[in-house]
Amino acid sequence: MQKYNICFVSFFFLFFFMLLNFFFGIYFIMNNISIMMEWEIISFNSVNIIMSILLDWMSLMFMMFVFLISSSVIYYSMSYMSSELNLNRFIILVMLFVFSMVLLIISPNIISIFLGWDGLGLISYCLVIYYQNIKSFNAGMLTALSNRIGDVMILMVVSWMLNYGSWNYIFYLEFMFNDYSMNYISLMIILAAMTKSAQIPFSSWLPAAMAAPTPVSALVHSSTLVTAGVYLLIRFNLLLVNMYIIKVLLLLSGLTMLMAGISANYEFDMKKIIALSTLSQLGLMMSILSMGFEDLAFYHLLTHAMFKALLFMCAGMIIHMMNDNQDIRFMGGLSIYIPLTSLCLNISNLSLCGIPFLSGFYSKDLILEMLMMSNLNLLIFFLYYVSIGMTMFYSVRLLMYLMVNDYNLMSIYNIYDEDYKMLKSMMILLFMSVISGSMLNWLIYNYPYMIYMSFNMKFMVIYFMLIGLLMGYLISNMDFYSLNKFLKSYKLSMFLSTMWFMPNLSTYGISNLYLKYSYNLKKNIDLGWSEYYSSYGLMNIMKNYSFIYYFYQINSFKIYLFSFILFMMLFMFIFLLN
Repeated sequence: MQKYNICFVSFFFLFFFMLLNFFFGIYFIMNNISIMMEWEIISFNSVNIIMSILLDWMSLMFMMFVFLISSSVIYYSMSYMSSELNLNRFIILVMLFVFSMVLLIISPNIISIFLGWDGLGLISYCLVIYYQNIKSFNAGMLTALSNRIGDVMILMVVSWMLNYGSWNYIFYLEFMFNDYSMNYISLMIILAAMTKSAQIPFSSWLPAAMAAPTPVSALVHSSTLVTAGVYLLIRFNLLLVNMYIIKVLLLLSGLTMLMAGISANYEFDMKKIIALSTLSQLGLMMSILSMGFEDLAFYHLLTHAMFKALLFMCAGMIIHMMNDNQDIRFMGGLSIYIPLTSLCLNISNLSLCGIPFLSGFYSKDLILEMLMMSNLNLLIFFLYYVSIGMTMFYSVRLLMYLMVNDYNLMSIYNIYDEDYKMLKSMMILLFMSVISGSMLNWLIYNYPYMIYMSFNMKFMVIYFMLIGLLMGYLISNMDFYSLNKFLKSYKLSMFLSTMWFMPNLSTYGISNLYLKYSYNLKKNIDLGWSEYYSSYGLMNIMKNYSFIYYFYQINSFKIYLFSFILFMMLFMFIFLLN
């Protein structure tokens, strides 16, 4: 019982703060209040180091969702990680992770944002390598090195903002918006957000990070780490209006949606399918953000956090029951054995697809209708609508493999639906997955969007969803002989299933290009010239001097001095005689 004390304390602490943030958030929205607090830590000559806190409806609502999901995850972990010897260490890591995210959310100061940003990267590395094997280590290194690019960009923003005399970016957004020479800051912020939110070409770390325990995936890859980049861009939204890079971001995020949707249909690892689904939704958030609708991006960020955390928790429970097997080909008929978990999984999956009146529908439908009203080209329309179809495609395929097909693992099974700790935490998120969309719709928007379009444009989403549903049903029912069609297009299937070769490029490409270059630098400079002229050279000089000193120490110096004086006197005497 001693082991669970820290779990209970953490759960109640987070749940209490969730309720506090919820009530304050509603009060701030209703009265349109923002509070800015500054605490001067050090003032030395003209240098002030200030800790700033910005509390407005956005930061409070986001914190409420982070606290709700993290409290559910910790309660869930009490059962999921019950056989873990170092459970306290795991809970402390999760709490540190939540603290880093909160620091990122409430900071209007680029220094404290960097502390939270780097804290997220470091602790996510510790959590990804939690199961200490070679696969986890590789995944952790890929995650850490990909995110280092974004960390360096934030560091460069910190140094660039010295031009303004303060790091409180919230005061300078208007000025930066009018100062065209400061587009560098926008570029760096966008690059940092792309690495953290895993947009192309930094996408390969997100599915690799599934090596972490499932409760970590539920927290990290739904509402915290991967959405940090989106949240940063929402805060810096004024800088994103007059930049050409935004067009590039729109294209890359659209391609990310498409790539993740296609790759999820080739994947058989359940956690990786859900991870690729997260990647697709992040592409959706980034693309709508790059069109200038930051409130819509934030709305979808919150609704997505709920159903995606629930989806990961259901996946974790199923993996737990299947003797830690993650391959969906071994699963099937689960709705007979675990009806409550299947209910949660189906509702979260349908919410992800955007089925009407679940939480995902409100944000996704609004995003697509705003896209229809925007003046954009056919390529963006194609990327959006094919991605919507792909979402339905992989969701129906997953449901067919898990719920409808036959059970394939073993004759003696151990599947039961009576783990109440897991079920209670999932029920909290199930409730929020159903109501959070309409609740946030009432809270965030003071007035309704006026959207006017033709019948076919309005039903375009339904058409693509039905096509995706049909394709998912057909693919999941394919027998072995019809796979020959796929074998004919082996190279294309290889390209599409490996995320457009991105993992290979970001591992073998980096190792061949950067690591060999750094190895040559180390060999020629660290172990070569600098060694010879600094440490090794100094050692040789000191060694030679020490030989001389040692020679004097082991001999009687007085004899040499007396001999030298005698020699000089003899020399002077001979000189005087001549």
